[in-house]
Amino acid sequence: MNTEDIKHELLEHCKNYVNERLQRVQNLVSDIQQSLTSETKSTAGDKHETGRAMLQLEREKAGAQLAEVQKLQEILAKITIAPSKNIRLGSLVATSQGNYFLSISAGAITVKNTSYFAIAANTPIGKLLLGKTAGETICFRDKSIKVNVIN
Repeated sequence: MNTEDIKHELLEHCKNYVNERLQRVQNLVSDIQQSLTSETKSTAGDKHETGRAMLQLEREKAGAQLAEVQKLQEILAKITIAPSKNIRLGSLVATSQGNYFLSISAGAITVKNTSYFAIAANTPIGKLLLGKTAGETICFRDKSIKVNVIN
């Protein structure tokens, strides 16, 4: 499997990760909406109002989660698979400490028995890696990490 195929598979995994998150948030919003519409006014008016207020807070939280998912989708849409000499969004980076795919924070992904960490460019290590070239070294958590290969 060549580097481009690995990048496509990693990108696809990231997209699936975001789509699963989107589905969970949409289900949550739907459940909250259903709870709000089925909530009936009881004789204990204060209890009813408290329940509605709590549901409204949950709805706001779900809205924030939905906005976050949309940001992740925008980041994934900007990723290009083309090779580059400098580390940028979409780069596959082999270092002395592990393999990284600069995209979104989606955790460890295994492709063809090799582990890759999908990391966002705004993470501490992502910020250090951005713009670096093969052969350069970064210092992360008092460890020296050498950039071996960039694809």
